Amino acid sequence: MNCIMLLVVLSIIVVSEVMFLTGQKLEAIFIAFWAPTILGFMNYLKYRK
Repeated sequence: MNCIMLLVVLSIIVVSEVMFLTGQKLEAIFIAFWAPTILGFMNYLKYRK
């Protein structure tokens, strides 16, 4: 499960970077905010046990 979530975070970063470089700056920043949110949620689930 952790590997899948890390791949999702990595893909979010790549998509955001591509969008930023193609001129869609505001959309790229909005999408980029999801990566740390998902990582924080993963930490919450990891230490909740």
